Amino acid sequence: MAGVIRVLIVDDDPLVRVGLGLVLGAGRDLLIVGEAGDGAEAVELTRRLRPDVVLMDVRMPRMDGLAATREIRRAGPEPAVIVLTTFDTDEHLLGALRLGANGFLLKDIAPESILDAVRRAAAGESILAPSVVPRLIGYAVGRSEDPRPAREDDAAERARAALQRLSEREREVAEAVATGSSNAEISAELHMSVATVKAYVSRLLEKLGCANRVQVAILVHESR
Repeated sequence: MAGVIRVLIVDDDPLVRVGLGLVLGAGRDLLIVGEAGDGAEAVELTRRLRPDVVLMDVRMPRMDGLAATREIRRAGPEPAVIVLTTFDTDEHLLGALRLGANGFLLKDIAPESILDAVRRAAAGESILAPSVVPRLIGYAVGRSEDPRPAREDDAAERARAALQRLSEREREVAEAVATGSSNAEISAELHMSVATVKAYVSRLLEKLGCANRVQVAILVHESR
């Protein structure tokens, strides 16, 4: 079916999988292509079923969501991976973002928000609320409760070197991406069409060697 978003649900709790299935089933443009109860099964089904979006639980037996995200990302930037978590400060969640997850969802969010997030992820957008981006990035780059100055200096130097390869306009788009802004919001802020924003984001991913917008955001924050 043309235009249908293929989704794989990954969670070790059968009730959570049923609940997500009911929510996603309400979207006529969404198709659940499979369910997995652990990360190892998720990796295998991702390779076989080729979903557009994977809803990935973090804490699971045999292989957790972090390791599964790493394995999936080794094959490339697709599919989009949205991490499911109970807490927005879960250290495993932050590790998944560093490894290339496209964002996260709290398990208690409204059904409409889940549908919107899946559609946005399939369109290449990051799933991060702007209000929590600075805090999440701060944890992700190691600037929270366990600072490592030498390591941060090295990361900051590498990040600055990478960003210096960008044009002025590309840097503006990267800075906007780092705030968690959507393509439409960046379009309005920088006075360019949404199609142009998408083209710039694609160029950023290629130039910076990032799998998705979240990694671009981390790089921008590391450079500061």
